[in-house]
Amino acid sequence: MERLQKVIAHGGIASRRKAEELILAGKVKVNGITVKELGIKINPRTDLVEIEGTKIQAMVKPVYYMLNKPRGYVTTARDQFNRLTVLDLLKDVKCRVYPVGRLDYETEGLLLLTNDGELAFKLTHPKNKVDKVYEVLVDGNVSKATLQLLANGVMLDDGKTLPAKAKTLKSWPHQTLVELTIREGRNRQVRKMMAAAGHRVKQLKRTKIDFLELNDLKQGQYRSLTLAEIERLKSL
Repeated sequence: MERLQKVIAHGGIASRRKAEELILAGKVKVNGITVKELGIKINPRTDLVEIEGTKIQAMVKPVYYMLNKPRGYVTTARDQFNRLTVLDLLKDVKCRVYPVGRLDYETEGLLLLTNDGELAFKLTHPKNKVDKVYEVLVDGNVSKATLQLLANGVMLDDGKTLPAKAKTLKSWPHQTLVELTIREGRNRQVRKMMAAAGHRVKQLKRTKIDFLELNDLKQGQYRSLTLAEIERLKSL
């Protein structure tokens, strides 16, 4: 027997906290009966769970993948303009998974996908401050003052960013490769930070999420996370 909110989270429907909100709001039924108590335990193998009339597959085995996302793919389950999505790259994955956070259409690099809603929530919530490392190729020469500006936090339309880590990896006469480490996941945050600092992003790649690195994973390829990696992510 397992708590209802845990079953919902493991089904990839929502985080455990969101599942609790759905239960309290009277939007969850077990075997046709509305449940509003958080302490209830169910048998995920035999009990039927519905959220706002939609049946969920309670006993979905949690799966975890790392993908090296190429440019030209959207990080959604489906796209209104019929563009390719990252799920089109997961040819051998039979169960339904969701991206953890987003990389925009032109951004490449490390992306996690899972059906574990609870872990996805933990990795993307700003309060947990999970490091995300990007290599950013920008126009122009990036000065030490600009690196310090990025490190201190940049004022954007939705408020000031958290302090970041910024360093120059390589420079040329008219462009610079910067490594930027952030702990948030705002929409197009890296591009907006660099624009606010006076530099246009030419190429953007995420190389790390906390301890996870792409290493030799080629663009468009994916792999399952190891048990040790999964446990380490859950302990963050």
